[in-house]
Amino acid sequence: MKMNTKTLVIAALLASLSATAQAESTLTIENPKAFATPATAMSGGGFMQITNTGPTDDALIGIQADFPRVELHTTEFTDGVARMMHVDDIAIPAGETVALEPGGLHIMFMGLNGDPLEEGETIPATLIFKNAGEIAVTFDVVKRDMAHSH
Repeated sequence: MKMNTKTLVIAALLASLSATAQAESTLTIENPKAFATPATAMSGGGFMQITNTGPTDDALIGIQADFPRVELHTTEFTDGVARMMHVDDIAIPAGETVALEPGGLHIMFMGLNGDPLEEGETIPATLIFKNAGEIAVTFDVVKRDMAHSH
């Protein structure tokens, strides 16, 4: 079979698109949610489970959403006091599930400025991964179960 340059370019593009789709499909995002906040809150947390079914480690390196600032955070406890700390990325090892949850790794939606997260709302966002690229998600804003708060 004889291939010309145009055919080779098209074949290379299709292979590239196929590899990208395959990389994205190795990550599963489950239960993206944020808790409703009081009217005076300046920020709210985002939580989910991310499962990497692929053979290669990945990392969540950013998130985009319609807030003045959105950051990846962890919670550190010192003398019983919780402190939220910015992190540059969240490792998603191959074959593992990473939970973003209260008291641990999470996303901070910052700059609410009197516009609280209200139960029933949704927050469209884009997760940015080192290898898988961008994955669109929608966070459901839910009432916080006080039995599980800290």
